[in-house]
Amino acid sequence: MGNLFRSERMGPAQRRLGQLDGAALLPFTFEGQPLQARAGESVAAALLANGIRHWRNAEDGSPRGLFCGVGQCWECRCIIDGRPNARACTTEVTPGLAVRRQEQLGSFG
Repeated sequence: MGNLFRSERMGPAQRRLGQLDGAALLPFTFEGQPLQARAGESVAAALLANGIRHWRNAEDGSPRGLFCGVGQCWECRCIIDGRPNARACTTEVTPGLAVRRQEQLGSFG
């Protein structure tokens, strides 16, 4: 049976996290701050890659961000292009996407 991870065949440069050569960079914003994401990344992955771990405040005021990463828990909800309660882990970054921190339950308006 073959090795699922193939790490012994990779050199040190290929094993380092963050090596995504060739992926297009897409501009987006968080709280008005211009950032970049790799093509195909979720909003949650892009925020984490830019050092942002908190993009929602819960009802009790505690900071929230990514938890399950697969769209089940709703902890990663934020405001995406004016739409509250959007899940950052299941929304793919598109050029010009505007992401804002969500306060509590979120509302339209």
